[in-house]
Amino acid sequence: MTKSKTKAIAKMGTAAVVVTLLGILVMAGWYAAKSWTSVDGPPMPAAGYIAMIFGVIFSVGLGCGLMALVFYSSRYGYDERANQDQHLAEDS
Repeated sequence: MTKSKTKAIAKMGTAAVVVTLLGILVMAGWYAAKSWTSVDGPPMPAAGYIAMIFGVIFSVGLGCGLMALVFYSSRYGYDERANQDQHLAEDS
């Protein structure tokens, strides 16, 4: 196979994966919206919406903070030092 043919096949594979994942995302969003609107019951009070908003903000903030710590640890070499200690313990 030529290089251009290999690149074309790789691009088609990438496009197929992206289209499939976007399709799954659209179907999940449609299902979530349909499920949300089809549930009968009393309306949620304003305090419930406020609690939900604060919960989402807290969860996203916590996730971002933990990911920032992972990147910081990796960038400044803390992971390598811990890995070296582990290898020294295994060698002993």
